[in-house]
Amino acid sequence: MSTAAAPPEAEPAYAWVVVWACFASLAVIFGVAYSFAAFFESFAAEFLARRADVSLVFGLSGLIYFVLGVGGGLLADRFGPRVVCTAGMGCIVAGLLGCSLAPSIGAVYAAYGVGIGIGIALVYTPSIACVQPWFTRRRGLAAGIASAGIGAGTVVVPLVATALIGRLDWRSTLQVLALGVLLLGCGATLLLRRAPSATAKGFAAVAGVPLGQALRSAEFRWLYVAALFASPSMFIPFAHVSAAARDLGVAPARAVGLVGLIGIGSLAGRFAIGWLADRLGRARTLALAQASMGLSYLVWAAADGYGAMAVFALWMGLSYGGAVALMPALCMDLFGARAVSSVLGTLYSGAALGNLAGPVVAGWVFDRVGGYGPVIWSCLLLSAVATAATLRVLPRR
Repeated sequence: MSTAAAPPEAEPAYAWVVVWACFASLAVIFGVAYSFAAFFESFAAEFLARRADVSLVFGLSGLIYFVLGVGGGLLADRFGPRVVCTAGMGCIVAGLLGCSLAPSIGAVYAAYGVGIGIGIALVYTPSIACVQPWFTRRRGLAAGIASAGIGAGTVVVPLVATALIGRLDWRSTLQVLALGVLLLGCGATLLLRRAPSATAKGFAAVAGVPLGQALRSAEFRWLYVAALFASPSMFIPFAHVSAAARDLGVAPARAVGLVGLIGIGSLAGRFAIGWLADRLGRARTLALAQASMGLSYLVWAAADGYGAMAVFALWMGLSYGGAVALMPALCMDLFGARAVSSVLGTLYSGAALGNLAGPVVAGWVFDRVGGYGPVIWSCLLLSAVATAATLRVLPRR
């Protein structure tokens, strides 16, 4: 009753500056990450690489930013999100510029895969975890808006990259993206600030449990299993949906645009998921989103042209966006603000293997069987396992 009656001043005005700074930061870093679809064919043609080899660029980047996310969280807990996230943007700028000069696919692995992966690791977890401690009553709304930056970047940046590649070339396009990250990305991260409730002063302790205690809990273990098994279904489409559409005869620009449709669905999912979670609970709603993501693959399995692939992209994005938006808020609910960046970074490391293996194995399967059928059914099964694991987090009466 007292929480519902709390005045708006209980959440400082600067809290919303942090929300929108996080939104912009996530839009920049994931816009760059998911622009990989626009460069897929350019990398394959330039370096005479197979789909599995090109997919490794995306998988390696994801592996690194998920594995090193815990390090980014620990650094942010110690030095604050502004310094760590701005350094991460610098790494992304360097990775894009290095990739634009790459003489081989190995150099692309180092610049785009490793360089951008490290940069995202230093931005993603610290920025999204920075939002949660600023809010009490409207935490779900704030988390949804902030994480919607991922969807916005996914919609806009791959399409911009595709248009630039058509007018310039892929190397010049990477250089233009580097300039955009320097200006927009660093401008956003400089606005990030740690919440007063997440800063211990004197003998005041930050509310929540320490990292070690959180990692030993059953709730964390089940969430980790869910992240591990859900990740292939989340990330395979970003690397392969445009290539799969081109195999069905879809024009290249429309095929890359499917990644943007995933982003549009993701935006809708992030805003709608807060309303649903307020009624069903965050853990139950997260399980529902993971189940929905698995079911979306049935549309891909039956697709015979652009229309069905577009439905898949929107449905998958809606489910993916809801799942990603709920995870930080659920961690805050379960473990408090004391080590939320570190807890979230450790949890995201569970997605590292799936992010690496999923796109690469999908490319390997295609290179050998000439289709994505086994990949599609495997994603549906893995999503079912993730759903079951998340349901174990539900409070017991």
